[in-house]
Amino acid sequence: MAITLTEAAANRVKEHLASRGSGQGLRLGVKQSGCSGLAYELGYADEVGANDRVFTSHGVKVIVDSDAMTYLDGTSIDYVEDGLSSLFQFNNPNVTEQCGCGESFTTK
Repeated sequence: MAITLTEAAANRVKEHLASRGSGQGLRLGVKQSGCSGLAYELGYADEVGANDRVFTSHGVKVIVDSDAMTYLDGTSIDYVEDGLSSLFQFNNPNVTEQCGCGESFTTK
């Protein structure tokens, strides 16, 4: 499978990379956190490592450490603006439970 971005998410990442002035793409990962066990980590990748998987969506590279693919395979990332707030939303088919605050998740 793959990791994909919606057009809105890709455009937002392109804007950030342009204002930052450098970067290979968006880095997606997971970390141990929260009441459900795992949380998403988003950042910008300045390089692609030997253990990274790279997916291109709407002209933007999404870079994921191979070890995280167990938790993230098939995930689609959207960017949503609602009034004064905006955020990246994750549609992850591997999630079986999320905590009430939406900050962490558990997978199959």
